[in-house]
Amino acid sequence: MLLYVDAQFASPYALSAFVALQEKGLSFTIETLDLAAGDQQRPDFARLSISGRVPTLVYGDFALSESSAIAEYVDEVHPGPALYPSAPRARARARQVQAWLRSDFLPLRQDRSTEVIFYGPTAQPLSAAAEHSAARLFAGAGELLAHGGDHLCGDAWCIADVDLALMLNRLLLNGDAVPDALARYAIRQWQRPSLQSWARRQRPPRVATT
Repeated sequence: MLLYVDAQFASPYALSAFVALQEKGLSFTIETLDLAAGDQQRPDFARLSISGRVPTLVYGDFALSESSAIAEYVDEVHPGPALYPSAPRARARARQVQAWLRSDFLPLRQDRSTEVIFYGPTAQPLSAAAEHSAARLFAGAGELLAHGGDHLCGDAWCIADVDLALMLNRLLLNGDAVPDALARYAIRQWQRPSLQSWARRQRPPRVATT
């Protein structure tokens, strides 16, 4: 089993796929692609991934890209700890949260890229659009976690907790204000061993931009 990820180990989607494999207890190797250099456009990788993006999982003669598809696939075909809740409504909620976080909050993702988590904070203030995105994130996350449990779906962890905690940590680990309850949730999730295994990866120097 081979997982293609970005050379900076900064992609939130590669992180999610990495955590999914770790949580399932699967043995896999990692191959990095330098996205800034255009490695993802190599013909051999493009044929495998179809989308030309990381993460891409290669398992025998089968290749699959898109992190949520990877998580769902390995959860369905491999035994071990579940990545998604078993109850249909809770499982649907987890998938909803994953889709929501991947398709929304562009201003926030632009102002607080995951480099602020893995390479250090930025002094750039949030734009008005990013502040609006953050407010919507806080409102939605607060509603999702209003049950008071430790995880998104109550007492049991699921892969969507990775995605939600990472989005909150774009702000929290940069020093931006995050409501106390959401901050506690994000910190607690960030201490999970599979997440820390990714966070502790050795990374190349940050590429200077102009």
